[in-house]
Amino acid sequence: MTTAIRPLPRRPRLASALCGLLLALAAAGAQAQRASSIVIQGKDNWLFPGWGSLTQVDTRGIDAATQLVRETRDALAARGVQLEVLVLPDKTLFYQDKLPDGTTLSADVKKRYQTIQDKLKAAGISTIDDEAVLRRLKDGGQDVFYRTDQHWTQAAADATAEALAQRIRQDVKTLAGKPGTGMALGSVVNERRYGDLAELFLTPEQRKQAGRETFTVRRQADNQSLIDDAPAPVHVTGHSMVQPYFGFPQKLSNLLDRPVSVNWKPGNVGHWIMLLEYLESPAFKQNRPQVLVWQMFEPTYAQGPDAKGLWDNASIMTADAWRGRMKAAVGQ
Repeated sequence: MTTAIRPLPRRPRLASALCGLLLALAAAGAQAQRASSIVIQGKDNWLFPGWGSLTQVDTRGIDAATQLVRETRDALAARGVQLEVLVLPDKTLFYQDKLPDGTTLSADVKKRYQTIQDKLKAAGISTIDDEAVLRRLKDGGQDVFYRTDQHWTQAAADATAEALAQRIRQDVKTLAGKPGTGMALGSVVNERRYGDLAELFLTPEQRKQAGRETFTVRRQADNQSLIDDAPAPVHVTGHSMVQPYFGFPQKLSNLLDRPVSVNWKPGNVGHWIMLLEYLESPAFKQNRPQVLVWQMFEPTYAQGPDAKGLWDNASIMTADAWRGRMKAAVGQ
């Protein structure tokens, strides 16, 4: 469930990294027929996940989600845990010029990330504006998402970790633990392969046309222990964007100079159940962190714990049921 950062695999488990809902739709017999609705095939062989609306924003859902996040923040604060909410922006925001001809983002969707940010800030919830972070990076000439994959680049993960580390230092003046216990960063290597959107959802002919691309990943440093014995004062919970393969938790640990633990699953289970799994785990009860980073995703932020057909069935529950489990796990 909850682990310290482990050595990186040769390549990510693509089936695990992609939203399980889409995996179900991408069964072999239906792949070719449904690819157009699952994956947006853009210009210059750019691929985009097709599960987020490009035209509509669920403002009521955003408000309801923010209320649950606020209650979680309050419950954790009463136990001495600082909640940091990390909402990652959608890939389409940064590559609108690569969308197919005739496909555009509505004005509301273009502002959706900032709408979420405004709601979080109005509720007094600590967060960072990752759209601004990644925008600066892209404006400087670096890609922030891979062309044929739903995930972010090493540069984007690093920049986000830097912004979040700065925020954590502002909110928590002194982290528990000893200096020198952060993760050392290993060397950067390149891997040539298909992105997950191409690998899973394109026909062989389409995949060949899209082509492989170079993934830049950071290997484990020499002599780095697999699991640090020291308790981690910072924990990250989320989906596949924060898995160690893409380097985010390692970079955060290095910058904070403290161990960082992480639990993640594919995006289909949703951020609601991921938080509960951690809060209800022995790891939380035995070593309550000073800082809990709760990673979410812009297109699915408005989906509550009761979003049937959007999360896997085992993750579905009413908002009241989720609230009750959260408070019980925290000890309220």
